[in-house]
Amino acid sequence: METRAKQRIALSVYFFLSGICFSSWASRIPTIKAFFNLNDAELGTILLTMPISSIIGLPISGWLVSKFDSRIPLVVSFVFFSFSLALIGYATTSFMLVLAICLFSFFMRILNISMNTQSITLQNKFEKRIVGSFHGLWSTGGLIGVAFSTLMVKNDISIQVHLLVISIATLIVSLACYKFTLRNDKSTSGNKLILGKPDTFILYLGVIIFFAAMCEGGMFDWSGVYFKEVVKEDVFTYGYLTFMATMAFSRFFSDRLAQEIGVQKTYILSALLIALGISIAVVFPFFWSALFGFCLVGFGTAPIFPMTFALAGTSKKYSPGMAISIISTYATIGFLLGPPFIGYLSHAFGLQKAFFVFVIAGLMFIPLSYAFFRYQSKNA
Repeated sequence: METRAKQRIALSVYFFLSGICFSSWASRIPTIKAFFNLNDAELGTILLTMPISSIIGLPISGWLVSKFDSRIPLVVSFVFFSFSLALIGYATTSFMLVLAICLFSFFMRILNISMNTQSITLQNKFEKRIVGSFHGLWSTGGLIGVAFSTLMVKNDISIQVHLLVISIATLIVSLACYKFTLRNDKSTSGNKLILGKPDTFILYLGVIIFFAAMCEGGMFDWSGVYFKEVVKEDVFTYGYLTFMATMAFSRFFSDRLAQEIGVQKTYILSALLIALGISIAVVFPFFWSALFGFCLVGFGTAPIFPMTFALAGTSKKYSPGMAISIISTYATIGFLLGPPFIGYLSHAFGLQKAFFVFVIAGLMFIPLSYAFFRYQSKNA
């Protein structure tokens, strides 16, 4: 097997394992909410600690990808990422829970920057677009994670045992794949963050990612709660499972879709699918209609992150690692504002009405993508 194929497989495994770990945490949020007897506003405040700790990791992640080959922070961050996942399960006080979530989010930030830096560099070794397939495997891992979580919930397996098993299993596999990851990908230029007036190219992509993060992060954190408290479904992971399944499935075809109809039209299609899906789930809060709505949202959110990261990798001002690190900051702010904002709106007006925020966020892809491509054509 040629070297680039081995590198692609190894990186695919890391995306896959990362998806498993994240969805294992997200699908257990209703369990944590019930254990600590949190209302929606209190849960929103605790979820706020994730993006805050991720923002703290911004200068560190940017420095690491410019100082070392991305494979080094990749494996180190995954070790602590999996450890902190297990720690979340064993938290018995609010302080322990917040600490574990902060560590989980901090190392997830470094892991995501490292993985996506490798994906952009590896893309240069292939003729066809492959970035979407990595994000598809992340979503597939998320699908496997939430399916396993559903099994754990149905069989009353404790969150401690559940997250510990995931942590140990993913850690072992990640260490086994490390030696096959991409080497010598440190950029020699464009690694310095330039303060002052934001680069317009990166700014547009960052704002698109911001709204994508609001949609995706909100669905990760609140879809289970929505099915439990609005749809009144005891196995509350069904909604999250459906969302992750459709997102995983469509991400394997997002590269081809973007090639066939164009990236700008793909942004517009995503916006319409998100708005329609959320509207159906909110107006018809019943099991099958909500599942169908979440399916549409999964299809809509799927292409945004891989398309936008791929575009960021073409920046003339920054290296791929630094460009991804910068726009990931916008994503972090989206994750910062989205889930907690839903929590506060839900506490004030109810969860159904709060979900309309996703409709507005999704529709923002239309004017933003139009402005980005107009700017790009003028500066080509």
